[in-house]
Amino acid sequence: MSEQRRFFSHETIERNVGWLILATIAAVSIAGLVQIIPLFFQHSTTEPSAGIVPYSALRLAGRDIYQREGCVGCHSQQIRTLRSEVERYGPYSVAGESVYDHPFLWGSKRTGPDLSRVGGRYSDDWHRIHLNNPREVVPESNMPAYPWLEKKLTDASSIQAHLKALRRLGVPYTDEQIENSPKELEGKTELDALVAYLQELGIHRRYLTLDESTH
Repeated sequence: MSEQRRFFSHETIERNVGWLILATIAAVSIAGLVQIIPLFFQHSTTEPSAGIVPYSALRLAGRDIYQREGCVGCHSQQIRTLRSEVERYGPYSVAGESVYDHPFLWGSKRTGPDLSRVGGRYSDDWHRIHLNNPREVVPESNMPAYPWLEKKLTDASSIQAHLKALRRLGVPYTDEQIENSPKELEGKTELDALVAYLQELGIHRRYLTLDESTH
């Protein structure tokens, strides 16, 4: 019995790399599950925030372009609860804003500013100029230009399959929305789609905040 106790002693685990790895994985896994599992049953993390609706076909296409062009690598979409962030970017982000996002685009690197609340801050024309040549509106910008976006039409061939896949993940798209999605992209350039996506980011939260402040 004493030998068995020595075998499973703390000293044995520390000296045996294999046992130490297994014990560490077990501890981290249990701790992670204790933190993560309850989130699946909380309304604040599983229910959409007020005003949140699924992306339209055009905005969803714009979101795909946003990911394809690597925008997520330089712009986060997550405002922390720090005072400095809230004063600069607006109300802090909450989980209910992202329930329809697959994948999440929170990010952590900010070569450029956070875009969580960029919707409605600038005009469509400003975004078009900025994407074609950022330095025309922000002289000190180090953002690359994306002139090809206005020359290429949005690809509508896979949009229905995309909406159907998202519906399987819980996004409440209707049959009518899925059927009409290709028509929404007809004649639209990739620039149109990306601007439409940017103009929706966080707009619901800012308006809700304004409404709350007036009551």
